Amino acid sequence: MGEEVKALIPDSVLKKRKRNEEWTLAKQQELEAAKKKNAENRKLIYNRAKLYSKEYEEQEKELIRLKREAKLKGGFYVDPEAKLLFITRIRGINAMHPKTRKILQLLRLRQIFNGVFLKVNKATLNMLHRVEPYVTYGYPNLKSVKELIYKRGYGKLNKRRVALTDNSIVEQVNTALSVWKISCTRS
Repeated sequence: MGEEVKALIPDSVLKKRKRNEEWTLAKQQELEAAKKKNAENRKLIYNRAKLYSKEYEEQEKELIRLKREAKLKGGFYVDPEAKLLFITRIRGINAMHPKTRKILQLLRLRQIFNGVFLKVNKATLNMLHRVEPYVTYGYPNLKSVKELIYKRGYGKLNKRRVALTDNSIVEQVNTALSVWKISCTRS
């Protein structure tokens, strides 16, 4: 009775074990590569943030210097005009002049509560004066733009809307082929 019975294992089970081992190995390698890439990205992001903070500190120091210089000369320092406007449509189409409707179309404000970013120039300001009762506008700051993008920003990826939560979504897709939008409609 010293003989041990050898159990026969079917080929399909052996193949499945081998395939599963290969998959786990591939997954581990993928995870290691992703960790390495994330570590490099963190270093890169940290360095960029340092550069940005240094740049902003220099801008603040320059602003203080200009204000002090103007005060010494007995004048006033006037901040430069902003280069970007954010415009939101606030009224519908009832009793609207055709020219006003055309200007709203040119500004890409076809629906109520839609918003657009535009460069500040003479043509834009002239159009804004014509459609002032139908829109509201102002100069956006970094905080409001971030909030708007994280709340309403989305990308079209494989003909589907994908919310923009972080840069990894943008990195996955070649941005030249995809369309990124910010919709400001009410939810």
